[in-house]
Amino acid sequence: MGKLYIVPTPVGNLEDMTFRAIRILKEADLILAEDTRTSGILLKHFGIKNAMLSHHKFNEHRTVESVVNRIKGGETVALISDAGTPGISDPGFLMARECARNGVEVECLPGATAFVPALVASGLPCDRFCFEGFLPQKKGRLTRLKALVNESRTVVFYESPYRLVKTLTQFAECFGAERQASVSREISKVHEETVRGTLSDLAAHYAANEPRGEIVIVIAGIDKENQL
Repeated sequence: MGKLYIVPTPVGNLEDMTFRAIRILKEADLILAEDTRTSGILLKHFGIKNAMLSHHKFNEHRTVESVVNRIKGGETVALISDAGTPGISDPGFLMARECARNGVEVECLPGATAFVPALVASGLPCDRFCFEGFLPQKKGRLTRLKALVNESRTVVFYESPYRLVKTLTQFAECFGAERQASVSREISKVHEETVRGTLSDLAAHYAANEPRGEIVIVIAGIDKENQL
C-alpha cells in the first residue's frame, strides 16, 4: 500500500520550502494540487516534474475515492494547496479523513501556515488560542461571533482585504472597541506588516490605509472579570 503525504508550501517566500518537502514531491507518484497553474510555478522553480492532478473544493468529493484507491494500489500521493498547509482553510480534510477510514497511512510534514507567525508576532498570549479561520460571510456569522464573546483564549481569524474594515468594525461592536488585537498581512512576503492596537484603532487605520494581501486577525481573549 502507498501513502498520503500532506505537504505545506510557502505562503510567500519560496525560501520557506523545506528540503524534505522538495524531496517528497520529487518522489511522489502523483501530486494533488489545488490549482495546477499556481503549483506549476512552484514545482518548476524546484525542478519537480511529477504528474499533477487538480484537487480543490469544487471537485474533491468526486476525486477522493479514486485517489484513495490509487494509494491502496501502491502509489505515493502528495497533497499540496496554493499556499500553506492543506486542510487549514484549504482543501485537505476530506482526503485525510478518507485515507484514515481506509487504513491508508497519512503523514503531514511540518511547514508554512500563515496564522502561526501572525499569532506569535501579535504580542498577544499564544499559550492558549483558538483558530476560527474564515467566518461565514452571511448565514451563521453572528451566531459564531456571539459564541466567542466570552472566549478567554486568543482568537485567530483569516479575512479578505476587501472585507477587513467591515469585519474589524463588526468585531469592535461584538467584542468591544477597546479589545486589543493585531492585523498581519502578506506573511513571509516583501511587504509583510503587523499592525497592533484596539479593534477601533485598527478599523480606523485600515479605513484610511487600504489593505492588500492575505490577512490574519488576532484578537485578545476577554479578561475573566469582564465575562458576561
